[in-house]
Parts: sequence; structure tokens; C-alpha cells
Amino acid sequence: MDILRIATAGSVDDGKSTLIGRLLYETKSITKDKIQALEAASKRKGLDFVDLSLLTDGLIAEREQGITIDVAHIYFNTPNRKYIIADTPGHFEYTRNMVTGASNASVSIILIDARNGVSQQTKRHFYIASLLRMPHVIVAVNKMDLAEYSESRFNEICKEFKVTVGNAGFDGQSISFIPISSLFGENIVEKSSQMDWYDGDPLLSVLENLENRQHLVAASEIPARFPVQMVIRPKTEAFHDYRGYAGRISSGQFNVGDLIEALPGGQMSKIKSIEKYENKLNDAQAGDSVVISLEDDIDVSRGSMIAKVGQTPEQVKLLTARICWMDHIPLSAGKNYLIQHGINTVKAKINSIESVFEVEHFNEKETPDSIKLNEIGIINLRLASPIFVDKYEDLSSNGSFILIDPMTNNTSGLGFVTNF
Repeated sequence: MDILRIATAGSVDDGKSTLIGRLLYETKSITKDKIQALEAASKRKGLDFVDLSLLTDGLIAEREQGITIDVAHIYFNTPNRKYIIADTPGHFEYTRNMVTGASNASVSIILIDARNGVSQQTKRHFYIASLLRMPHVIVAVNKMDLAEYSESRFNEICKEFKVTVGNAGFDGQSISFIPISSLFGENIVEKSSQMDWYDGDPLLSVLENLENRQHLVAASEIPARFPVQMVIRPKTEAFHDYRGYAGRISSGQFNVGDLIEALPGGQMSKIKSIEKYENKLNDAQAGDSVVISLEDDIDVSRGSMIAKVGQTPEQVKLLTARICWMDHIPLSAGKNYLIQHGINTVKAKINSIESVFEVEHFNEKETPDSIKLNEIGIINLRLASPIFVDKYEDLSSNGSFILIDPMTNNTSGLGFVTNF
């Protein structure tokens, strides 16, 4: 069954957890005992309604403060498809959590409190959704019950959002607006009688009909990348001359008979067989873990990359990237890190910092001294040895990396290749 990955975002108290709880409740994804436990917990808090946010705010600190801190992954399904929701924090200081939680999503649901309108965090979350090349953004104007279900207020917020974000999105990104009340289930699953002026579909219907990211382009049309994780050489008489390359296809599609090039050596061969467990396949696509054997015995080892001839990625030692900084120790020019790209780890030096993004004005502050925790900026790196990359906007699976502090072994930053 088709799986749609969703990331929720919004400022603190905009109702993300309540919205997710409502979706779980309305799709009957909650067992009776959990509903009873929710009712009891809500009464203990002195509430006269069932607090559905308790379904997702799992940490003690989250429940005590009434906020989301960690990224929670929630699963539910309808007869049409399965859903995985990354419930990400709204606080600025958890921007890194939001980026990592949303990195694989096709849809971003950005909540806006109808009373407060567009906030700085709204702009930040839309920027991150665009940075991650999310094809669909749903702006859910929540708490419409506290705005008397006003059509004019909804239209005002939609206009404010469009003016504020301007051209921050990218070509092909769809943006839709839905007025909702998570607390009372208005426009969540069924159309709301309280907002009969809204002529669109309720939230779940919109989600049901969205095109999934992985289906937007056929796998055969995407450049094929196969990072080799292991060379298989059985020491048995039956497989004396067998040589296979095991790994997970990161993008595109490989077929038996394809002419390929092995990097970094640049030698060419043809795919002799593709095997998955004990089955021989004619082709395999992104996400498949397979063993590929070639017609020729060429130089391929762990860390090599197999690509189709004519589709090979760039081998680079200098690159420019947009970085989301995740470390309490600021990033500054001249510092050394390890860059983890796929299964390859190489030494890297920060040559320079070009800019830091200022979310309030949607522009770049040029030549800053450093990039601090939860800030997003553009950097130039020099690598000790080449890696095989694509620009993130062209091929996200091969255009991202992490920076690791060699002293602490902490993951310090998440990078997206913009140029080389």
C-alpha cells in the first residue's frame, strides 16, 4: 500500500499534537483502552474535553509543559493509503529536530493559530519545507473556533502568508490553505457546517488525493546511484568465481544489461545479474537492497559507487552547501570536520562562510563570523579526498551529508549541496 510521509510544523501552541490526535481518533486508529486512558488523563488535568494531544506528546517534559520537544513518528492508515507523520517541535531551539524529522516527508502541514496569524516560526518552517524540496505544503489555519469561524479572518491570514513568503518556494511546489478546528474536528475528516463558506476539501481528503513524492517522477527517469557497502566473495567451490556487490539503491533504477561506470576508477561494465535474497530480478529501484554482479572483473570495493554510463555524478573536493547547524559549538571558518556522505567518510575543512539566513526578512546576512546552533547558512568546504555528489535540488538522496565533529563524534550539521 502507498505510504505518504507527512511533517507537521508550526509555532508553540498552534495545535500540532491535537491535530494529529484528531486524525488518529477520526480514522479509528486508537484502541478503546487508549481512549479511556485519555479521558482519565484529561479529567486529572481538570479539562472538560478529551485532550487528544496526549497521544503524541510522549515525554514527561512535553506533557508537563504542553509543548512538543522531540520528534514523534505516528502511524495510521485509511483504506486508500498508509501515513507516517513526523510531529516536529515548534520552538526555534528545536529547529534541528524539525529539519531531521521532515527530511523524508512529501508533505508539510504548517499550522497557524487563527488568532495570531503568520509568525516568525511560520516563515522558518516554510523555508525549511522549501529547502527540503517538499512538493506539497498545506497551510492549516487552526483554532478557527476561537476566531468565530470567520471567513474574512481566514482570507486575511492566507493573504498575509502569500505576501510574507513571497517567492521563497520553488517551481512545482503546491501550497493549499484549509481552515480547521482540531479541537472540535472541523474540516479534519468531514466538511465543517460551521464554515460552509469554505468550498475546498477537508484535510484528510486533501491528503488522500496528494501525489506522493516518490511517484512524481518515474524511477527510470531518475539518475541511478548504487553505493557499494560490501563485496561478496563466497569461499566455496560452488561459487568459486562469484563476485557480487551488495548495497541499497539510493536513486533511480538498474536493469540487467545496463552499461555502468564504477567510481572512482571510471571502469565500465554491464550488469550481469541483480539478486535480492534468493531471487533473481530483471530490475531494481531506489530503496531496494540488492546484490549486483557485473560481466567484468573491475575494481569495485566498499565505498565505490555504481552509476549508469552517461548519468555519473560529479567527483568533487570543493563544494558549496547550505547547512543546518546542530551543535552548541558554533561553526567557524578554518575548522576541520568529518563529512559523512552515504557510506563514505572523509576529512573536510570549512574554507569560508558565505551567509546566514535571516528568517524575519527572508534574506541572507553575508559574511558572518559563525553559524550558531539552529541557524541555517551557506558554507564552502574543501575535502581531503573526492566524493561523488549531485546538487540536492537535482537528486536529494545523493546531495545531502552530515558533518561530524572529530573530537566529540557528535553530528554537528546537516548539509545540502548547492554547488561544486
